[in-house]
Amino acid sequence: MQTILFIQKAPVMKLIFGFALFGIGIHGALFNNIFILVISGIGVFLLLQQGSEIDLTSKKYRKIYSVLGIHFGRWKPLPELEYVSVFKTKENKRVQSLGASANMSNEIYKLNLFYNRNRKIQAYKTAGLDDAFNVARQISEILNIDILDATERTSKWL
Repeated sequence: MQTILFIQKAPVMKLIFGFALFGIGIHGALFNNIFILVISGIGVFLLLQQGSEIDLTSKKYRKIYSVLGIHFGRWKPLPELEYVSVFKTKENKRVQSLGASANMSNEIYKLNLFYNRNRKIQAYKTAGLDDAFNVARQISEILNIDILDATERTSKWL
């Protein structure tokens, strides 16, 4: 089975708080304090990550929600895809520490699968150009679709 899995990364502090609250909630449940179990639910919410998964063998995809490595989502058949696009964009993050905050941005590459002229499915996101094109080639070969290189100012078909 050939699958492409993309899960958005969560900030480290959010994960730490999520694990801490989840642990406190489980501890409370073990000692018969059911009300503190709500804290465990908040912890699970903080641990929740979103993404997508594409099964190239069966030609299905799903938007997923992932908690502690367990993925949830309903599989749908892939529509008739026209092409896969690789493009460069910036990802902005806000960093806060000791009352000060700063906006940071870094370049990333996204892969979108296009169908029905302008509809898209976000398939993958990475920081590496080679990784992006390797995944795009894999998708292109298996699904027999073209690749659009939109990483430069002028797009070109590969």
